[in-house]
Amino acid sequence: MTGEDHALTVTLWRWAGGANGGDWFFASIDGAVGEALSATALMQRLESGRRSGWGSVKVVARVGETEWRTSAFPSKAQGWMVPIKAAVRKAEGLAEGEPFALSLSF
Repeated sequence: MTGEDHALTVTLWRWAGGANGGDWFFASIDGAVGEALSATALMQRLESGRRSGWGSVKVVARVGETEWRTSAFPSKAQGWMVPIKAAVRKAEGLAEGEPFALSLSF
């Protein structure tokens, strides 16, 4: 991780995992931060000679007072996706479809 902070406003959305998969919540990342994630993924692939799991980039995410380590995943439809854990949603009062401030460091 470069440790560079990127602050943006995103919207929480739900992905339904099918009959037994449960629901997952994500924030979509695009624009300049999405481009920075793409550049970081490419640099990591060139340095290591291999692609990380699903082309992901490890990030430190922060919403309000809550910080956690996770990964950003590339998506053709969504740009990049960052999963937002239930504990974070509860601690920070996040609701599906509502915008919120997200900070990423990678």
